[in-house]
Amino acid sequence: MIHVHSLGGCAPAPLAHYLKALGILRLVTEQADPNVRGWWEGDRFRLATKLTHQEIEAFFLSNYKPTPIFNPWGARSGFYSRESEKSARESLKQIECSSDLRLEPFRTAIKTVQSVVNSTTPGSKPSDNKKDRLILALRLKVRGAASLWLDTVIALIGSGDKVSLAQPPIFGTGGSEGSGGYPSAYMSAIVESIVKAKWNHAVPCTLFGGTDVKCHWDQSMGQFAPGGVSTPWDMLLAFEGACMLRSSVGGRTSTSSKRWMSSPFYVEPRSFGYASGSRLDEKFLNKNREYPGRGEQWLPMWANPSSFSEVQQIFLQGRAVTKAGRATDGWTMARAVAGFGVSRGIPQFLRYGYLQRNNQAAHFAIPLDRFHVPDTDSAMSAQSSCLEDLDGWLRSVHREAHPADDQKAKRVPARLVTAYGRLMDAMFSVVNEQPTIQQWQDILLRLGDLEVVMRQGSGFAAQPVPRLRPEWVAACDDDTPEFRLALAFALQLCVHHESGRRVEDQIRRHWLPLEPRRPQFPLDPERKLRFATTGTGAGNRLDVRPEVIMHGRRGLDDAVSLVERRLIEAAQRGDRHLPLKAAPRGDRHLPLKAAPRTAASIADLTKLLSGGVDLDRTLTLARAFMALDRKAWAEQSISIETPGIADDWPDDAWMVIRLCMLPWPLQTRSGRKLDIGSDPAIVRRLVAGDGATAIEFALRRLRAAGVCCTVRAGVVSPETARLWAAGLAFPITQRTAKKFLQRLDPSKEL
Repeated sequence: MIHVHSLGGCAPAPLAHYLKALGILRLVTEQADPNVRGWWEGDRFRLATKLTHQEIEAFFLSNYKPTPIFNPWGARSGFYSRESEKSARESLKQIECSSDLRLEPFRTAIKTVQSVVNSTTPGSKPSDNKKDRLILALRLKVRGAASLWLDTVIALIGSGDKVSLAQPPIFGTGGSEGSGGYPSAYMSAIVESIVKAKWNHAVPCTLFGGTDVKCHWDQSMGQFAPGGVSTPWDMLLAFEGACMLRSSVGGRTSTSSKRWMSSPFYVEPRSFGYASGSRLDEKFLNKNREYPGRGEQWLPMWANPSSFSEVQQIFLQGRAVTKAGRATDGWTMARAVAGFGVSRGIPQFLRYGYLQRNNQAAHFAIPLDRFHVPDTDSAMSAQSSCLEDLDGWLRSVHREAHPADDQKAKRVPARLVTAYGRLMDAMFSVVNEQPTIQQWQDILLRLGDLEVVMRQGSGFAAQPVPRLRPEWVAACDDDTPEFRLALAFALQLCVHHESGRRVEDQIRRHWLPLEPRRPQFPLDPERKLRFATTGTGAGNRLDVRPEVIMHGRRGLDDAVSLVERRLIEAAQRGDRHLPLKAAPRGDRHLPLKAAPRTAASIADLTKLLSGGVDLDRTLTLARAFMALDRKAWAEQSISIETPGIADDWPDDAWMVIRLCMLPWPLQTRSGRKLDIGSDPAIVRRLVAGDGATAIEFALRRLRAAGVCCTVRAGVVSPETARLWAAGLAFPITQRTAKKFLQRLDPSKEL
């Protein structure tokens, strides 16, 4: 008969209670019921076993054999005669002198360790440069359950002559925390619970939960339960569970591994994705100097009843990967465990950080967040692959915002750290559970904010946002005019010829100072020359480019500036090749052409010109969409939802102006071209608020082209005139232009 028990004494937090669940599953499997199954249900650990409630308690009280734990290389080990080791030495002696058969493995391990200590360090505590020799000697001699402890507290990285030792943070620094030692506390718990049997009454509370005041022990569990109360049994079972987090696993370590790969699901810290994040969570301080922090550990909460061997396999693999490689920090782990959890039926991971607390005197295992694994469809969707575009770039930005050198870190502007932090928080939100469209859009907005900081001269060594795949459009499409207009604005370009070559001139260079034909920031040439010739004044300042005319303050101003700048450049190209009067009329068109499937619709333009569109949000989204790979967009079939046939039309007077600002002649049915051309004076009058004159100039140009409009004159407010000028920055198709012309002059056959 199978009994299902709810272990109320086991919970996701603190870390000691999570580790207790692992310890109970391991010990019951190895020493009582090999067919036991365990799993997490909500915040409780469930155990399915042939043992009844009373039999489980009896097992721990009468049959449980503790795993030998020791650290003769660290603080208060009990193996030396120093005064500071007195309490540990007394606990060690009581275990050696005990006749309890359950402690026989521990007594055997003590003899082995003492023998290695006597032969390696002649009975004295080893100095720092001799610790490795002692640890390697112990690994050769220690066998059985005691080897689990060595695998947990010390990681061997590499092979042959290139072996190095790492100390995963699960037990502080090699089993020590400050001047204290975890093995000393563990041996004290064995003496209290097994040798003296003083805490038998605490077993039900430890296993099944409760608030018995008699179950409070004055011994601290250190980082495993900071500030919490515990019993000796809590400590024993938590340490037993921690021994499942074995570190020296060949498949996870290699000569190229870093210390972040030395323990299961253990990675470099990132101070993002949780509410209390701070830059110092990635560091620890010692004598006012900053050093790399202890890292993070992501612990699985599996939902399916699993055997010990199945759970052990999860921890033995102990790593997660993305397409870019192994997860090495909190962000890449967040992405990697999504796929890892889906493939193994793990719906949640607990994210623990080993953070410095108590006025920098100690480190605690702090629960940072609970990561919810997305369902299979979302984990495998094309949207999730969008984040791969930013992998390498995010590492570069992190180095700029959080440099390893603490002197450089002090000079990093707060605006860069803040912008990067907001971006990373937005990134974490889309990998935790099922992301919404708004969360995807929030990433784009944060990318734009970060580029604002870069163009102001901070962190630009990381380079601008890299090319984004077209799937970003599908992920962010909220079917609003702002979204569609942002995409139309961002992907438009000008096509012209230089030295007989066709050049596609995208508008991103009007937002960021970029090198010609490649998306990289240019450095100030004068500084570069001075540094090359004199060795002073390093070239670390952005070059100022006159074509950068969008500043991100007001969407309307940026749209107007784009139209003005493009008209100026069109005239310059005409002047450069031919006298203006002899220049091809195409050079005097407004050179802004829409990308495939992105042109502004009549309905969206109508809403824009009536003031119903948030231009600030539109241009913020557009600045991020400028990084889209335009070539990839043209080659795939992703399209955005377009509104139906418009019930309302833009003002007829604006359509008159729009027809005078086309990038190409209109093709008629007869094969003739209706080439209206552009007049920069129209835009200048709109920007000045003189809408009436702008309309008059446009009507003259249409009449000269043979178009007889129903409009004769018009008057608009200065605010509306500037909005009309901004509306010219959104490209339209020939079909839309013909509809405008047909509405203004029904006699025209197009």
